Amino acid sequence: MAQRPKQEFRQRELEILKARVSQVEVTRLYDRLAGVYDLWSHLTEAKARRRSLELADVQDGQQVLEVAVGTGMAFVEMVKNNPHGRNVGIDISEGMLEKARRRLREAGCEHYELSVGSALAIQADDHSFDVLLNNYMFDLLEEHDWPMVLKEFHRVLKPGGKLVVVSMTFGEKPGSGFYQRLYQLAPLLMGGCRAVRLSGPLAQFGFVVKVREYVQQLFFPSGVILAIKSDIQPMF
Repeated sequence: MAQRPKQEFRQRELEILKARVSQVEVTRLYDRLAGVYDLWSHLTEAKARRRSLELADVQDGQQVLEVAVGTGMAFVEMVKNNPHGRNVGIDISEGMLEKARRRLREAGCEHYELSVGSALAIQADDHSFDVLLNNYMFDLLEEHDWPMVLKEFHRVLKPGGKLVVVSMTFGEKPGSGFYQRLYQLAPLLMGGCRAVRLSGPLAQFGFVVKVREYVQQLFFPSGVILAIKSDIQPMF
């Protein structure tokens, strides 16, 4: 009987890791959240997003893809840095994309492509992109979808291409556990986001992790990862 509380705690921790909002619900949720998402992002995600852009280090003339472009906060900066390259953004939420299009128009950007699209089946040729950016998507996906997404990321990146991924992660500083508890109680209030670890899965699917950093803003814990597509073809 003395072990029961610890076992129950471990079970609760495992339940936190499960995606509790379906992808259909996620699409509808982010269509509704598009108008207010920027406020949440500025309060909790801005530092991690800025760091992701620093690690992506987009150079003019490159082929760049952002998966889960959201309202375009990172995408607009990449387009500005890459006026003579190719800038492609996809998202499952038309509401978020409309906000992104408005942001790009207001910034005077012209050289970009935005469309509804899924990370599970990216509409692009093999070895198309130099840089792939992905912010706050894996923490919405069920883990059984991760392999397909990572296969797609590996497929569309050029050899040696950069993958920069940001996600909610497990807290490492005081106060960061608040969001995990909130997700456990009311996942929709978290936009479906939960803490995940990605370094291991990335290594399994043909990427070499070069940088893994922890960023906390308003107690919200983010993991920022830079990985390089390996020259060795993984066994999918």
